[in-house]
Amino acid sequence: MSDSLAAEAALAAEQERHAKAVGIAWMILAGVLFVLVTATVRYIGTNLPAPVAAFMRYFMGLVMLLPILIRLSGYRPGPRALMLYGIRGLVHGLGVILWFFAMARIPIAEVTAIGYLAPIFITVGAALFLGEMMHLRRIMAVLAGFAGAMLVIRPGFAEVSVGELGQLAAAPLFATSYLIAKLLTRSEKPSVIVGMLTITSTLALLPFAIANWQTPSLHETLFLTLTAFFATSGHYALTRAFKAAPLTVTQPFAFLQLVWASLIGMTMFGEPFDPWVIAGGGVIVAAVTYIAHREAVAGRRQRAK
Repeated sequence: MSDSLAAEAALAAEQERHAKAVGIAWMILAGVLFVLVTATVRYIGTNLPAPVAAFMRYFMGLVMLLPILIRLSGYRPGPRALMLYGIRGLVHGLGVILWFFAMARIPIAEVTAIGYLAPIFITVGAALFLGEMMHLRRIMAVLAGFAGAMLVIRPGFAEVSVGELGQLAAAPLFATSYLIAKLLTRSEKPSVIVGMLTITSTLALLPFAIANWQTPSLHETLFLTLTAFFATSGHYALTRAFKAAPLTVTQPFAFLQLVWASLIGMTMFGEPFDPWVIAGGGVIVAAVTYIAHREAVAGRRQRAK
């Protein structure tokens, strides 16, 4: 009997190790894909207005997801869900515009490092609007995350650019989008939430694109299509990573995204290596990983009650 239990325990441990390895692999792939998103937009540069580029990216994504979206044709959301979908689409759309604006103006590594702040804003927003508790250790992790952001932009020691301000403004908008999604998961299916985000973001971006319209060249359209492909694939890889392994396992490997971003920035765009960006990004990722760890611990305690 004891041999049987030991064999089962060994098998369970092996399966857990395999799941963690799979989750890490998906997270690394997601990081590469998201850096490729940044690189393609960086390549397009400032020739195309940010609202137009953002709209084209989401419109291409809409076309790619058409088979899935057709399944939503009979879906009729309730008034509350419809309002939340609309607000989320607008907030997310504004965040995407700022993100495109920043990516065309500051180094890829810097965009990536500041983007790590979104989970920090999610933690703060969950405490303020969803009533989640923030104990001292989590507050210290949040403060550490913001300290990491200060290492990246170094106000007072280096000029804060409009690109940096744009990316800083995008982070809380993306966090708000995530928090609304978290509210929607209480009554809506995940596939519906993802599909509705694509639809509402495209609609929200449309008036901004019209107001700043500039017809993309065939070359720009091709690269924006690549952006949509990389972004859609990256979100799929990220979802698979989250499904395969806990955040505490996969989150530290998100730091590799900053490494890829630095390498691509240096080799493809001649961007200088900035150790402050790497250091600040590392601090932010460490803070996010600790927050994920505390949430996992709190979740286990809650289930044990």
